[in-house]
Amino acid sequence: MFSITVRDHIMIAHSFRGEVFGPAQRLHGATFLVDATFRREQLDDDNIVVDIGLATRELGAVLSELNYRNLDNDPAFAGTNTSTEFLAQVIADRLAERIHQGALGEGARGLAGLTVTLHESHVAWASYERAL
Repeated sequence: MFSITVRDHIMIAHSFRGEVFGPAQRLHGATFLVDATFRREQLDDDNIVVDIGLATRELGAVLSELNYRNLDNDPAFAGTNTSTEFLAQVIADRLAERIHQGALGEGARGLAGLTVTLHESHVAWASYERAL
């Protein structure tokens, strides 16, 4: 399996519901380093997994919808704990939509999977992996 990874970051604010979250129940900020890894079994006709420039652009577009936002105020997340794991899935699913719409070019139609990893710090991160 071949893969390429592109990277960006987001800064968000949010809070959590539930005793398990301790002080994070209060409004707080988070900065996430975001990696999107695209996978395919065989390279395309140009011997690439996917166009890195297009992958970078589309990851940035997806993240711009979340960046510098208080997720507690976003109706799409009403009543939801926007955990790192949850946000990894949201970003992966939004990227997958763009892939299926052709935003990463025709060659991206041969992608087998996508993994999005959000790094909370240098010692903690969460990922969501999905098929395409």
